[in-house]
Amino acid sequence: MSVEHPLLPQRGPIARAGWLVGGLVAVAIGAIGIVVPGMPTTVCFIVAAWCFSHSSPRLERWVLNLPRVGPMVRDYRAGLGMPRRAKLIAISMIVLFVTLSVTVFIGTWPPRLVVLALGAIGVMYVALRVPTRERVLEQNSRA
Repeated sequence: MSVEHPLLPQRGPIARAGWLVGGLVAVAIGAIGIVVPGMPTTVCFIVAAWCFSHSSPRLERWVLNLPRVGPMVRDYRAGLGMPRRAKLIAISMIVLFVTLSVTVFIGTWPPRLVVLALGAIGVMYVALRVPTRERVLEQNSRA
C-alpha cells in the first residue's frame, strides 16, 4: 500500500486561484519594478514565489529559475538575506526617494513627518533586520 503525497497542500480550487492571481500580480509589479527606479523588484518576486508555492509548482520553479531574480529569491529562502551591495543600494534608494518626497512633492508637515518616519523604519529594517549574505556565509563557514 503506497501513500501518495500531493505536490500542493489540500486546497480548494478557489483558494488556489486566489494564490495564483496573487502571484501573477506580484510578478507584474516586479516586472514594472525592473524598469521603474524606486519600485521593488526582488520583494515582489519573493512574494510571487510564495504565492505560487500554494498554487502552481510550475510557476514557482519558473520564478526560482529566472536568470537575475531567481538566485536572490533562492538566497532569501535559504536564509542568506541580501548581498551587501544590494543592501546599500536599497538604503540609498529609500533615502533618495524619501528626500525627494518631503522636499519636492509633499507640501505640508504632517505628511512629511509620516513619510520621514516610514523611511527611517525602512532604513532601520533593511540595515538591522535583513541578514547580509556575505556575513551569513562567513558565519556558516566558521561553524
